Amino acid sequence: MIPPIADRFVAGEDVETALSHARDLDRAGVNTILNLLGEHYQEPGPAGEDRDAYLDMIDEIAETQTGACVSIKPSQIGIDVGEDTFRDNLETIIERGDEQDVFVWVDMEDYTTTDVTLDAYEDFTTKYDGGVGVCLQSNLKRTSEDLERVADLPGKIRIVKGAYNEPVEVSYKQKETVNEMYRQDIEFMFEHFEDGIAIGSHDPEMIEHAVDLHEEYGTPMEFQMLMGVRTDEQKRLAREGYEVWQYVPFGSKWASYFYRRVRERKENVLFALRALFS
Repeated sequence: MIPPIADRFVAGEDVETALSHARDLDRAGVNTILNLLGEHYQEPGPAGEDRDAYLDMIDEIAETQTGACVSIKPSQIGIDVGEDTFRDNLETIIERGDEQDVFVWVDMEDYTTTDVTLDAYEDFTTKYDGGVGVCLQSNLKRTSEDLERVADLPGKIRIVKGAYNEPVEVSYKQKETVNEMYRQDIEFMFEHFEDGIAIGSHDPEMIEHAVDLHEEYGTPMEFQMLMGVRTDEQKRLAREGYEVWQYVPFGSKWASYFYRRVRERKENVLFALRALFS
């Protein structure tokens, strides 16, 4: 059982609890991206188990008509085992999503996985007529070129600043530089993308900038934010008519995810301390 200190950021340990959270969000006008926690499997067995869990999740989303989609980490379905394992498991999930009309997001992990992940995205979003999305990170020096590569493909791109501690040779380290690159990347996307832009940010300045660009270009846009972070802002944007998706993790491997969220932001630490001593 997930303790109260962690359930702000994690929607339970099983898919039924996560879907219940999704239905609550739906009543508030916020959509749900479900992520089964798990990553960096070194053997095909665990990767196959999580692949099958995603297949069952997609079926349950379709059966219950819950307004949700799914998001998968490449290292969860075998990228550390081998490229063939990763691609086979990913296509199996995407094919089920295509059959059940459930969108599939592919998270982006550290820079060593970018090429394999983008190659798979390019192949599968074309094969399955845009039913796939992928995440790109503005702190990587290569991202402007990657955006040019995917601009004309069907599917969606989630653009984030990036959370991995990458080597200086491949990434920007200064906060001001990352912010500027993020601004430039979303400007490029509004100018050149047609099939949808996902703004993965809690930064008020970037949200406002995206709203201004949306009004200027009219490009389809959605906001994506984490469960437990700026929830009131998510609901405000939804009330104002913007498409909002909350990234909702769940599962038995909640502890490492929770402690990562706590370390990321000062206000998360304060929340955890208040919950601990209340």
